[in-house]
Amino acid sequence: MRRPSATPTSDPREPPDPPHDDALVLPAAWAAPPRPPIPIVAATVPVIGAVALWLVTGSILSLWLAALGPLVALATAGDAARTARRDRRRHRIEGDAQRVALAERVTRRHEIERRHRRLQHPDVASYLDRDGEVWRSRTERGELLVLGSGDVESGVRMSGGEGDPASLALRARAARLTDAPLVVPARAGVVVSGAPVLARGVQRALALQLCLALPPGELRIVGALDADLDWAEHLPHRRATSGVRLMLLAPGERADGTADIVLARRSAGEPAPLGCAVTVDVEAPTRARVDHAGAVGALAIEALSAAQARAVGEALSERARVSLRDVLAGAAPVALAELVADAPQPAPGTLPAAIGRDAQGAVTIDLVRDGPHAVVTGVTGAGKSELLITWVLALASAHTTAQVSFLLADFKGGTAFDALADVPHVTGVITDLDGDGARRAFESLRAEVRWREGALAESGARDIADARVQLPRLVVVIDEFAAVLAEHPELNALFSDLAARGRALGIHLILGTQRASGVIRDSLLANCPLRMSLRVTDAADSRLLLGAPDAAELPGDRAAAGLALIRRAADAEPQRVRIALSHSDDAAAIVARGEPRPRRPWLPDLPNELRARDLPAGDPGTLVLGLADEPDRQHQGPASVSVADGSLLVVGGPRAGKSTALHLVADRAQDSAPEPPVVVPADAEAAWDLFATWRWAPPPRGTVIVLDDLDGLVGRFPGDHARAFVEAVEDVVRAARERGILIVASMQRVAGAAARTAELFHRRLLLSLPSRADHVAAGGDPAHHAARAPAGRGRLDDVRVQIALPRTAPGSVGLVAAEAWFPEAPFTGLVARRTPAVRAALECWERAGAIIVGVEDADPVLAPGERLVAIGEPDEWQRKWPLLTRARVEHDLVIDASCAAEVRLLTGFREPPPFCRAGAPRGWLMRSGADPVRIVLPATDSRADRVVGDA
Repeated sequence: MRRPSATPTSDPREPPDPPHDDALVLPAAWAAPPRPPIPIVAATVPVIGAVALWLVTGSILSLWLAALGPLVALATAGDAARTARRDRRRHRIEGDAQRVALAERVTRRHEIERRHRRLQHPDVASYLDRDGEVWRSRTERGELLVLGSGDVESGVRMSGGEGDPASLALRARAARLTDAPLVVPARAGVVVSGAPVLARGVQRALALQLCLALPPGELRIVGALDADLDWAEHLPHRRATSGVRLMLLAPGERADGTADIVLARRSAGEPAPLGCAVTVDVEAPTRARVDHAGAVGALAIEALSAAQARAVGEALSERARVSLRDVLAGAAPVALAELVADAPQPAPGTLPAAIGRDAQGAVTIDLVRDGPHAVVTGVTGAGKSELLITWVLALASAHTTAQVSFLLADFKGGTAFDALADVPHVTGVITDLDGDGARRAFESLRAEVRWREGALAESGARDIADARVQLPRLVVVIDEFAAVLAEHPELNALFSDLAARGRALGIHLILGTQRASGVIRDSLLANCPLRMSLRVTDAADSRLLLGAPDAAELPGDRAAAGLALIRRAADAEPQRVRIALSHSDDAAAIVARGEPRPRRPWLPDLPNELRARDLPAGDPGTLVLGLADEPDRQHQGPASVSVADGSLLVVGGPRAGKSTALHLVADRAQDSAPEPPVVVPADAEAAWDLFATWRWAPPPRGTVIVLDDLDGLVGRFPGDHARAFVEAVEDVVRAARERGILIVASMQRVAGAAARTAELFHRRLLLSLPSRADHVAAGGDPAHHAARAPAGRGRLDDVRVQIALPRTAPGSVGLVAAEAWFPEAPFTGLVARRTPAVRAALECWERAGAIIVGVEDADPVLAPGERLVAIGEPDEWQRKWPLLTRARVEHDLVIDASCAAEVRLLTGFREPPPFCRAGAPRGWLMRSGADPVRIVLPATDSRADRVVGDA
């Protein structure tokens, strides 16, 4: 058996495709023609003629002519039979010839199909004969296991020939492919039984077949090895630490459940180990029977001796070491300054950069010709950040700021690109410490795309390579791309769009990440043909990026930092390179050239604090509240709300600036609104009165209504009053646009009784909220939540804004005297419990000349000029229902606020009466059957103070 060479020979040829010709069609079986009918007319005409002739001539001889009729009939039948025999003989001869030709075509197709299957599913002998197939990346390699050669279902399709035994036999032959590889899923597990010597040889062949198909890192041999399995110790897969787990078992051993693939041997009568669904019973050195899923068949097997297995294992170990030797050969560290000094002058429209050296000399990559985009992978400590810095400095050294500029993003701490901060080509450095500003900077690239499209259109050019276009190429370099997407997943679409359109516009991406698998989408990776990898831990990552597991085999010691593999779209295999080392002097030399800085692709961020005096004055009816930031348009302008908008809801958590925003609205309304603003007091009674009035008598057109802490205000009302107040607010909000007014309200959370009201507001300003759930409940995008945003920072209709500070400080809460109510009618009914506040009110009324009596002693018929007040508790008045009715309909009826629960019963009104603050000396007056109105009961000083609002 031939030993595989240490250095693989490349074989780029793919196995031929299996036959896909049309189905072969067999001739139809012979079908006898229908028997012709007896010629009755032809047979009877001679008879009739003979009789007629005899009657005319009288000659008896004329009757012999009658015999012609039967003779004609017999002759016709005989001729038809002869013709049928001739056709059948000709059909048989032609059918035999067609079957012979079809049999030859079946044989040729079977040969092609057999060869294709053997190339697609090689056994150990095929791998050793074609060295280029060893560890070659192909679909299903390592997933399917070749047990041997046998009869399998063929892909040749044949139809026709029904009813013909010879044709049916040919169809059966075409449907079966003989001496073809018989494959089973490797993960199904195989157990081999039979003579020990033969069973060990078959087990070796099956195990080596997997080791030849998958390199170390994609396959590893796990578990303890029996003495007769010591040949496996020579395989590099035995030392691998990652990949599919292969377990080899001797008779009597059991799998531990952690193996992905089990290849076992068993003695006679021993049950199959766990994880083995395929049984191979070796009957002779080249013959065995296989049982898989109940299907039993014979096959020719392959077996290896222990010496052959050791030889193959040693060859594979040498093969695994050879790539590492190639990397280390001639890979001494080199200074970037040496490469830059020897680099040739770049051609126009290109971005070459000498970034390292291999055994042949300097290695140059061109982001334009080899790109337009690149992916760089490598584990922590492999030198990924140093590679990116070297690449940027190499490009900046070879090109002016008029030719290339950089936007750098560091998402692994914010200090990786400190050495590049002063390079004039660098327009800015984005870090993960910037928070929302990082996403804003990336979104500005959308505006950069539109700006460059406009510049190309003005020049009449199709892409940046046109000599008429004078734009620097923009290279976006991102370290830890996975962290960017983890923090801002919505940017995935942006990077995919940049990758698709960047070539023509001169925008290039260099994406650094620890691993590409599961991080970079296929659509994005497909547009990144320039790929570089330092050491990775997973061979699958290396194969995804480079098409080979080499990056997983790079050493991980400190001396190997900077060893990388590069693969361009046109490369047959990765190129090994030692990345050059940069120094602070390299950046200083670029700075010393004194080149002007290029145009920055985004505007400065919004200020954390903004003064109203710094804002422009709005048009009449328009209130400028702050500065709006639209990074996707590279535009910052006034953020405003107008009276025509109808309503604005401000939602924000504690210290988010919502009360300041509402004070600013009132402040700006003084100058820009047609009418003075109306600030709704924080006092629930005053707020109730205002909205109750506005339902039927709205304020003048152009009025701005400011309502702070709407949800808190609603929470101060009891159940029925809360519902009624919310309905009043909703009526005002609904009719705001039609009535030409603007209502601006604030809430801490969109929840509770006021949540429904929030949906009616036409515009919304979301300030900082404590949790993402609160932000989403308020109607915000989860990606825009910023719990630590500065006061006044938020989103106005999804546009990022900074609200300004008003010119004056917010007003303080004031106390406004409320006039106490005194009886004026001849008769007043008072429904009240004798609380201290009621007794104080009665004393004041009595001093004012009223006569106080109990309801039991009341008589509404009085002398002229007398004023009688009849007091009684609710149940006492219910016993005096006629008097209660007369007091309510004809006189004055006063119900103390402490009897709120009995108002509906005593008055018959279904709607709740005007709200009264709990514990305050309040009551409701119903005069001559009118709706109840709130009154203030006098205290001992005949005055009662109440809070009317906050500025």
